[in-house]
Amino acid sequence: MNQQGLLIRPVTPVIGAEILNVDLDVLDESTLEEIHGALMSHCVLFFRDQDISIQSQKALGAWFGELVVHPNDPGLEEHPEVMPIHADANSERATGERWHSDVSCDPAPPMGSILRMHTVPESGGDTLFSSMYAAYEALSNEMKKLLMGLTAVHDGGPYYREVNRLIGRDDKGREYPSAEHPVIRTHPVTGRKALFVNEMFTTRIVELPKAESDAVLSFLRKHVQRPDFQCRFRWKPNSVAFWDNRCTQHHAIWDYWPETRSGYRVTIQGESPA
Repeated sequence: MNQQGLLIRPVTPVIGAEILNVDLDVLDESTLEEIHGALMSHCVLFFRDQDISIQSQKALGAWFGELVVHPNDPGLEEHPEVMPIHADANSERATGERWHSDVSCDPAPPMGSILRMHTVPESGGDTLFSSMYAAYEALSNEMKKLLMGLTAVHDGGPYYREVNRLIGRDDKGREYPSAEHPVIRTHPVTGRKALFVNEMFTTRIVELPKAESDAVLSFLRKHVQRPDFQCRFRWKPNSVAFWDNRCTQHHAIWDYWPETRSGYRVTIQGESPA
């Protein structure tokens, strides 16, 4: 515990930390800087008992950068940058059921995302987080050499159109972001290297023939799911998770149907991966 009373409790040695003794409705510059430092060290942070307003959630995100509107899912009417995350007995799908980094198809993918769940099921609905630092570091030297000079296409169209088909949303004539990013990116703050491909958005490796691209991506998609790269977060009402999209992937588990799981997410603008 530091002088301000902030307590940082690691979830695993690899990824994740619970932050105690903090009220996200009342934050000063020093506390925000400590939260940023903890995020850089642990990749995803968890906060409990945070019955904060939408305005406070936006203010927290805005300290780290510009808030962005999701390219497919509409935000709240008065807060377009606030994305509802909701599934109940009538839902045809739940958000985030595949391993991914949020909106990695954007030319400048999000730096981070902050999710507050106000309603959660009695059990289930956990979220898994995986460290892409650990995923990179566990690769053989030869695989690192192969991947270091490669780029991959991240295309939002296939996934978002499938989502819209399931929920009956008309997206004819709509265009979705697509971009090429390095397969291995360097974090702009920590300088650490991280694997940057995911099963939700990454469609091919540019420099490889299709058969080789498919084989390498298949391996990497399975590789990031190794349990020793992960932590698992059990939601409670008014819990908050804040993750760094540049060095993590996450997977939301929809095992709670027909119960309700509901909350709000804000997403923070990032930079073009290097």
